[in-house]
Amino acid sequence: MLKDKILNREPGIITYGITPPKSTYEPEKIAEIAQKQYERLQGLEIDGLVLYDVQDETDRTDETRPFPYLTTLDPGFYSEQYLSHWDVPKIIYRCVGNNTEEELSRWLEKDPGQDRYSVFVGSSSSKQQVTMKLPAAYELSRRLNDKLMLGGVVIPERHLKKNDEHLRITEKVNGGCSFFISQAAYNIEASKNMLSDYYYYSKEQGNELVPILFNLAPCGSQKTLEFMKWLGISIPKWLENDLRNCEDILDKSIVLSLKIFEELFEFGLDKGIPIGCSIESVSTRKVEIEASVQLAKDIKAMINRKLAVGIR
Repeated sequence: MLKDKILNREPGIITYGITPPKSTYEPEKIAEIAQKQYERLQGLEIDGLVLYDVQDETDRTDETRPFPYLTTLDPGFYSEQYLSHWDVPKIIYRCVGNNTEEELSRWLEKDPGQDRYSVFVGSSSSKQQVTMKLPAAYELSRRLNDKLMLGGVVIPERHLKKNDEHLRITEKVNGGCSFFISQAAYNIEASKNMLSDYYYYSKEQGNELVPILFNLAPCGSQKTLEFMKWLGISIPKWLENDLRNCEDILDKSIVLSLKIFEELFEFGLDKGIPIGCSIESVSTRKVEIEASVQLAKDIKAMINRKLAVGIR
């Protein structure tokens, strides 16, 4: 179903993102965490499960990381060994800069003939030393596994500074990407500016529009807010002020996230841009994770309502 929705460029694709457990955990502990994740999320009507490949990213900024970096299991390994019983498409993030050509080739050639999904991620900064760059990874994927549904990362906030994110999308589509997932969307102006330029540029060039999934991540504490900013998530000053000064920061962020996505979804429907949503919790706090699960349900209900009345 996910493959069909991507290829048919359907609006309303929903995914949920998780981070694999720490690599230092014993297998029993990892299995316990996997079971909890399965029990918490299995009832969600999602099209795919995103598994992140976490990078350190300390070379991206001089600011102190609010939460310590902890090495996690390889998302592909975690999916195969602990989540194989979960019958939902897995979208594996892969930081290709950490791979040699031989390593990536082996991974691409696994399970020939099977539908697989991945999002290739480049370096977190120009300072990062990499063994492989994105264009080379795309070329390798096209050559070794034409059944891999390849996704890309899109960063609307970058469009505010460089005004070229729509060109990056086009370049990645030409490289083999058939869908995109954004970083957490709190800056609606940046997102709509990017979508507008992407729409008119694609119309001018005669290019078909591919699904773009906007990421939503609840913010449940001041510490989470600081971590989001450290990650490079763009949070407008007015919105940050509201979050810092409201009585319930988690509830406020949920309400704002719903409003932001609803506006983006309607904007996409109006122009024929297939907008979807990817939800996650950047925090490991139970209350924030549960809020993200409820947000996924609310987003699904909202999408169903919009599609049912045929807003175009």
